[in-house]
Amino acid sequence: MEFLIDLSRGILGIAVMLFFCYLLSSNRKAINWKLVGMGLTLQILLAILVLKVPFINTGFDWIAKMFEKTLRFSEAGATFIFGDLVLKVDTFGYIFAFQVLPTIIFFSALSAILYYMGILQKVVYWMAWVMKKTMHLSGPESLAAAANVFIGQTEAPLIVKPYLEKMTRSEINCLMTGGMATIAGGVFAAYVGYLGGTDDVLRLYFAKHLLTASLISAPAAIVAAKILLPETQEKDIDEQMKMSGHKANNLLDAISSGSWDGLKLAVNVGVMLLVFTALIEFANALMIKFVGGPTGLNEYVVNVTDGRFAGFNFTYILGVIFAPVAWLLGTPSEDILLLGQLLGQKTVINEFIAYGELEKFRAAGIDMNPKSILIATYALCGFANFASIGIQIGGIGAIAPGQRKTLTELGIKALIGGTIASFFTAAIAGVLG
Repeated sequence: MEFLIDLSRGILGIAVMLFFCYLLSSNRKAINWKLVGMGLTLQILLAILVLKVPFINTGFDWIAKMFEKTLRFSEAGATFIFGDLVLKVDTFGYIFAFQVLPTIIFFSALSAILYYMGILQKVVYWMAWVMKKTMHLSGPESLAAAANVFIGQTEAPLIVKPYLEKMTRSEINCLMTGGMATIAGGVFAAYVGYLGGTDDVLRLYFAKHLLTASLISAPAAIVAAKILLPETQEKDIDEQMKMSGHKANNLLDAISSGSWDGLKLAVNVGVMLLVFTALIEFANALMIKFVGGPTGLNEYVVNVTDGRFAGFNFTYILGVIFAPVAWLLGTPSEDILLLGQLLGQKTVINEFIAYGELEKFRAAGIDMNPKSILIATYALCGFANFASIGIQIGGIGAIAPGQRKTLTELGIKALIGGTIASFFTAAIAGVLG
């Protein structure tokens, strides 16, 4: 009976999100419903295979274990630099700057090595081939969608650099939406280290589900993108899947450039988290003192949430706004406001802040339903936030100047599509998890 309830909520959630995309579509008559159906089928099939088919599930468990072991190599490098600040967690606590940020640098270098050796390209090509055959996409669209899963929203466009200037508006939107809906590389590793901390079991859990989330969000992103902006232009690009992108001169060059890129990303993440965490606390304090206090809303919020919120503040408002979405994803009733808060923070600020808040819930002893944690893991997995619009306009616009106007026009649409794609994935996980 419980499964039927979960299934009905999952179906309702997907239907509502599809209808929302339909309402925002730029050309409803041009929507290719066959592509939409194939995309959803592929996403659901991938989710069932990974989460429910024993031998494939075991395979993903093995990948997660290999990933968790690789995190330890990163810790070895960090320990050499920072010593006991990394090792003695019981004494110093879990210090983000020394535990997580070095992971970003190491995995960025590792990704560069895999790219130099041609391994990453083979994995991307295989996944792109599957999407091209099932969803009848153009070659560059398929390659970009697959690349977003493994190398991220700024690097993936380099794979299809020769085609960018000739891409249609629909294809550009598909490229941008795919970047918004997935995570990759060093950031993926950082999330695993952040959420799992020093607990090996938790690391394996989050590694497996974050990997699954990013994988099955790729077809979901295409579905959302092709509803929001259907293809209406003649395609003027090669249908073959030919990869581009800069390749290092040698292995040492790959390691050096990958490490440098990782360092820049780590510094950016650290600064961004410092500033936005402080701003959120500042906004919360102001609202509790000057709004919640005089009106008596603080006591009301504390009572109705059983103390899960400190009062009438910014995070509580986000929770209320996004609570209906959390319910549609299948979140247990007791955690709807908490998950709504996380969804709001992810959209308004970014996923790092949201995942950080999820970890704070766990550290503070807030008893969240395991299903809520699972849904949150999937729903927050993606770069869909306002900052990513600027990142994509700057990154893609630099290598395809002729598309800059299109990029600026499609930024919000891609943000919506990427957010919806993550919600598709979370709704499916809520049923199968």
